[in-house]
Amino acid sequence: MAILKLPDSDVLTRLATQRQSVRAFLQQPVPQSLLHQILMSARQAPSGANLQPGSFLLVEGQARRRLSAALIDAWRNGLKEVGDYGNYPDPMPMGLRRRQAASAQALYGALGIGREDRSGRDAQFERNFEFFDAPVALVITINRAFGSGGYLDLGMAIYGLMLAAQSHGLATCAIGALATLPNLVRRSLDLDAHCAIVCGLALGYADEAAPVNQAKTTRCGLDDYFRVIA
Repeated sequence: MAILKLPDSDVLTRLATQRQSVRAFLQQPVPQSLLHQILMSARQAPSGANLQPGSFLLVEGQARRRLSAALIDAWRNGLKEVGDYGNYPDPMPMGLRRRQAASAQALYGALGIGREDRSGRDAQFERNFEFFDAPVALVITINRAFGSGGYLDLGMAIYGLMLAAQSHGLATCAIGALATLPNLVRRSLDLDAHCAIVCGLALGYADEAAPVNQAKTTRCGLDDYFRVIA
């Protein structure tokens, strides 16, 4: 993957620029001590009243296999659930639709999956439910009593986790697909009803040669989200 050259002093910018959603991993295990260190770094994120909302659940072994099998079966059988929180605006403004379409084009284009190849796209989407075979599979939850501010705080912790992982040569991918089947996730992992399912997260060492990891998305220009009010 191409790496933007930046001054050694600009560590944060370098990590943020190099981070991307990785969907193919080596089977090299992540030491538990390193995972713990990354999680502790993530918790340095700010939060309102220092409440530090959210939980990071490591799912492995039989529990992981059971969860993935249940999610894939539900997906193939067209099971629909209402998510625990809203995600996209409805209706989606055309400008955002264009960004969404460009993201999909980058992903499927890197894989050589055509626009009309429904089976190919579905097969790739199922990979979400397998955490892309990453050695570490996390399910991230929050107590549903929290309002949108709690999700904001948790989001900063998730990004902190991603940057901490990047600093140790690891890669990540947030998996929003898990949030589309929250009741199934709760049943499979025996979670209480108060646990809202926020997302999954795959973590491990990137397979740099995998075609899917060559997908590149762009970011909107500064003028699209920044202005000065005087």
